[in-house]
Amino acid sequence: MLRHYESLGLVRPTGRTGSGYREYSGEDIRRIFHIESLRSLGLSLRDVGRALDDPGFAPAELVDDLIRQTRDRIAAETELLTRLCRIGAAEPAGWEDVLQVVTLLQGLGSKNAAARQRAALSAVEAVPVPVEALVEAVLSERDPNVAGALRWALAQSGEDGPALLAKGLGSPAAEVRKRAVQSIAEIPNGEATALLHDALTNPDTDIVVRRYAALALGARGAADAVPTLIDMIVEESNDVDAADALSTLASDPAWEDRIAAGLVDRLAHDTTGPPARRRLTQALADIPGGLASRALADLSHDEDRAVALTATYILKLRHAQ
Repeated sequence: MLRHYESLGLVRPTGRTGSGYREYSGEDIRRIFHIESLRSLGLSLRDVGRALDDPGFAPAELVDDLIRQTRDRIAAETELLTRLCRIGAAEPAGWEDVLQVVTLLQGLGSKNAAARQRAALSAVEAVPVPVEALVEAVLSERDPNVAGALRWALAQSGEDGPALLAKGLGSPAAEVRKRAVQSIAEIPNGEATALLHDALTNPDTDIVVRRYAALALGARGAADAVPTLIDMIVEESNDVDAADALSTLASDPAWEDRIAAGLVDRLAHDTTGPPARRRLTQALADIPGGLASRALADLSHDEDRAVALTATYILKLRHAQ
């Protein structure tokens, strides 16, 4: 290395011994240490020479460039490490399995939506993509068709999905939180249900996440979703899906009157406007039981003609059944 430095003119020996060995002075030694120190920062030997010998050399721009290069290198190495860890998690039996996982990971990262969708649909085959890769993909996916395929793949992928998706519920980005709760809602296991209950009851949960949680829990027979589902009907936010969820819950006789009472209570609120009262009346159509029927009979005489006509029509259908 010293011979190489000498050939580049970075350092020259003070002299030579009688037997031909190079001799270096104290100043030469200090220069050699300076060269090594600058090289440790990633400077090229050309830049090292400029730094040591050019009085006008300004380090700020070069250091900024080195910082950028180092960050790029760390990002690339981190991406490689993540990919290797995911390949390892797939427990490939041979190199064909490794190549298959690599192909699927590349597909999930493709700029082409159709390629990403194909990769998602292939992710539950003989050598599945690790769940971490599917979670990362679904939380960043903007295309609705690809997102649907990824959620399906996650629902087939085993027990690890909910715990990984739970981190997305705490994301500062609203879209990520929404994607996380939508994905959890499609996983039919107890851990996913528990996460949805937490999202529904946590006062810090944003309204979009709470509403998706309520829809999913209503379909799973969780009665604590009722107040949020009724709010959704009033606020015309996925109101048709909310009414369907209430209908599912009301198929349990233990809850039909509670749900009917909740709808009637909101109908009686002075702050509930005419359009919301009509939606609440329509929601009563699919709620069985005497309380719902009596409420519809009262509503058939409502001052709002649209509400009265809707209630009358629903009652005719109920009597015809």
